[in-house]
Amino acid sequence: QVQLVESGGGLVQPGRSLRLSCVSSITGFAVYTVGWYRQTPGGQRELVAVVHRNGTTDYGESAKGRFIVSRDNTKRTVYLEMDILTPSDTAVYFCNALYFSLSYWGQGTQVTVAS
Repeated sequence: QVQLVESGGGLVQPGRSLRLSCVSSITGFAVYTVGWYRQTPGGQRELVAVVHRNGTTDYGESAKGRFIVSRDNTKRTVYLEMDILTPSDTAVYFCNALYFSLSYWGQGTQVTVAS
């Protein structure tokens, strides 16, 4: 059974940084597009950032210039470095791995930005 396990969430003050990690059990991890989405209560799940198998990246508008997504295929792990956090970044952050019709999700990790 495929597993994606996120970690690194928590409570952080505005302006500070946080790093999320997502470790997967996926065989063939390197061919997947992997990354992060987030969701607020009552809101839709939205793209934060993904990194493709060739290393190129895509970012949601809210993440551009502040967040960096990266991957380590040897560790089957995807990271999200988040800087200059604001209260609007408060959400549950989900890890995703996508390969054609195969799509796997983690259970999510809560990020709360508040003073």
